[in-house]
Amino acid sequence: MSGGDAQALESRLVTTGVERLALLGKHAEALMAGYARDEVPLEGLSTTALNRLLAARILWRPDEQGGVKLAPKVRELIAEMLADETRRHVNADVAETLELIRGLVQSYREARDAGEYWRQEQQLLRLRQEVDDLNGRFADAIDSLWRRLNGDFGFVSRLADKIRENARAQKQIVRLLDGLALIDFDELIALVGSDGALRKLLVSQLQQQLTQHFTSLREVQRRLIELMARFRQQQSRSRLVAGMVGFLREHPDFVPGNYARRSEVPGLVNRAAPLSAAGAAALDQAPDVRTLTELLHQLPRPASRPEPVTAAGVAQAPEETLVAARQQALKEDVEAYYLAVVDGGGEPLSALAYLKAGQLAWGEELWLFQVIAEYRGLPRAEQRAFRLDQEESQAGPYNQLRLIHDVLLRLA
Repeated sequence: MSGGDAQALESRLVTTGVERLALLGKHAEALMAGYARDEVPLEGLSTTALNRLLAARILWRPDEQGGVKLAPKVRELIAEMLADETRRHVNADVAETLELIRGLVQSYREARDAGEYWRQEQQLLRLRQEVDDLNGRFADAIDSLWRRLNGDFGFVSRLADKIRENARAQKQIVRLLDGLALIDFDELIALVGSDGALRKLLVSQLQQQLTQHFTSLREVQRRLIELMARFRQQQSRSRLVAGMVGFLREHPDFVPGNYARRSEVPGLVNRAAPLSAAGAAALDQAPDVRTLTELLHQLPRPASRPEPVTAAGVAQAPEETLVAARQQALKEDVEAYYLAVVDGGGEPLSALAYLKAGQLAWGEELWLFQVIAEYRGLPRAEQRAFRLDQEESQAGPYNQLRLIHDVLLRLA
């Protein structure tokens, strides 16, 4: 960044700071009322003033239905100036904030059990402020990430610095996600019990706000990863160009060769398969007609006229005929097996035993499949005359497939 740019940036910062400080002084009464209460009163603020305070991040609106509240940084600034130890935060860690919330819940319960309604309201107000502060810190951090994503990378001149800024932003996202992971809603549900106000504050509203923070952080993280991939691509190209520039400086007389005219092309360039040039007679060119005529006359004439040869017929049966004959033979053997069961007085007869005894040239799997298919294809009345038992087993302890090993056929 040049000196003029630095002075312009400093001037802009000073101007913006003066405007923000003037807003704080102009609306000091409304801001202090918001510090003492839960929300900033809007009766003394015009629409223009409210929009300017929101744009300056002095005020913020947690949700569309809720009121306007002080930004966490402004509340901490006021607490620091007033030396208000009850609201001043020394450490903004999520774990410490959760511990403070647990203590406030216990104080709220004690005040409720003792009937001290004024102290109960004060503890509930502090709880709301602590939850707002916790929510506001995450919102400010996410807003800072978006500003860095949309602007800070542009002010860095070197690509390596941009990559480091991106890595630092991603580490900040990881820390924020770790902080969000510390909030255990099961613990909060058990902590608030059946109290409706605490359940609404520490469970329903907080969970909705944290869900929005999670969504925003994931979107920022996705954008940062895409930007990092773009930076890496630019870095690789920059290194390639820088390497080529360095090579040309060392070899000023280097001239790239005409690779199109070389017979041996390097493997890096020769990516495509070689093309064979096609040739054809240009009959539309008058000077070439005489040359083509001479070439035709120089072609040797055949010694004898070729006799037409009649194509011989098919000596073997078509494949469909062979398949049909084989299927018919298998069907007849299976029918003979059924007749053997009938002639045997209805005693059970193993299909594989019959196959081996008859020395039939069929595979065991094909034979069993045809026996079962023949049984399924019988009419209902004839099917009742037989009983088909299958010797089967499960394929494995975790596989419900059933394997058929043999078939026993008997008369019913």
